[in-house]
Amino acid sequence: MAERCRWITGAGAGVATAALLAGLAAGALGSAAASKDASAANGGRGGGARSGGLVFPYLGVFTDSGAEGVANLAGFQEWLGGTPVRVGHTYLAGGSWEDIEGPQDLLQPWAEWRRAEPDRLFVLNVPMQAGNEEPTSDARVRDLLRQGAGGAFDEHFGVLARHLVELGVPDTVIVLGWEMNGTTYAHRCGPDPESWQAYWRRIVGAMRAVPGQKFRFDFAPTRGADAVPWTECYPGDDTVDVIGMDAYDQPPGESFDRQVSEPYGLQAQVDFAALHGKAVSYPEWGLFRNGDDPAYIEQMLQWMSDHHALYQTITDYCPHGVWQCTANPESSKVFRELLSAPASGSGTPSPGRATDTSQAPGTPAPGTSTTPVPSGAAPESSGTASAPAAARRAAPARGGLTPGGNGGPRAAAPVPSPSAAPKG
Repeated sequence: MAERCRWITGAGAGVATAALLAGLAAGALGSAAASKDASAANGGRGGGARSGGLVFPYLGVFTDSGAEGVANLAGFQEWLGGTPVRVGHTYLAGGSWEDIEGPQDLLQPWAEWRRAEPDRLFVLNVPMQAGNEEPTSDARVRDLLRQGAGGAFDEHFGVLARHLVELGVPDTVIVLGWEMNGTTYAHRCGPDPESWQAYWRRIVGAMRAVPGQKFRFDFAPTRGADAVPWTECYPGDDTVDVIGMDAYDQPPGESFDRQVSEPYGLQAQVDFAALHGKAVSYPEWGLFRNGDDPAYIEQMLQWMSDHHALYQTITDYCPHGVWQCTANPESSKVFRELLSAPASGSGTPSPGRATDTSQAPGTPAPGTSTTPVPSGAAPESSGTASAPAAARRAAPARGGLTPGGNGGPRAAAPVPSPSAAPKG
């Protein structure tokens, strides 16, 4: 999560992605023509470009929440031989409502980066509750969700929206209440899905009411069933623009095909998105419980290409990353070979900035859980891998996925219908 600072100043999915790209203002993701021109200039790699038959989504990397994360984008791009990094992605801390209203010293460097090029995309994870990573009982979560559904917190999101517009990033993609299907956050859905849906709609309404806004809202659960099926949390097509998924290489020993076909897994995501006419995205993904897994990296990039993802952000610190984390040399090599610009497509990939093979700067200390539960105990069965707030301040991670399989047929998993029935 961000440091706490004060504010001072499928075919269906492919069609939806194309429509969203075309529908965003020229300043958002750029027009389809601009994207095509950038792709050609780039030699066909990254940022919606082609590489050996693959069409990759807009490329991003998360290394740090603040100004250092912005600065690192240039280093990552250089490591890829000049492949454009078009996604800048960060997180609001959620420790207080002041955090959620958007501290300028956090947002301004990202806004300046975004405004520097017309075809860049700024992605911002926004918590739905203050004290979002503190241990919070289901009863308290249920009460907060009902307060939010009644409009008690609208003003805070209106302030955030005004700040983003004032900073010149009115086309920000808002990843609101991410990983709501898990147990980590106070903004989780499970205690009362119906109120969660209503609260989401209140927030979107409050932010869209701000003059000049062009926000897009990304509904991003973790991969798999987790604590509650994520379809039960879906708030409706009128308030969602993108169906995202946080997806990491876990649990141990699970094949990529299983990650695709499991209930509420990758196939369910793209099927659900196609059914609702939405683009797909992968706001967080990376290695996790299966170590250096180049097959997973290749298959995940292939998956995102096949399903026309709008954007992807790889989490880049140990154990998840491929640039700063030197513990994953084979995965790093595959990532770089697939996404590098032609001029640097050969040779041995140089390690990233970090040299410690066990811990990149800002990652949790050895023995710290990297799973997303307020108490620090992580449910293994959920397939999620979120990092705690302290880690995310410097380089967050989490999600739910597992290791590369053999690339066999991908079984389509049925998409359960959304349920409005409250739980708990």
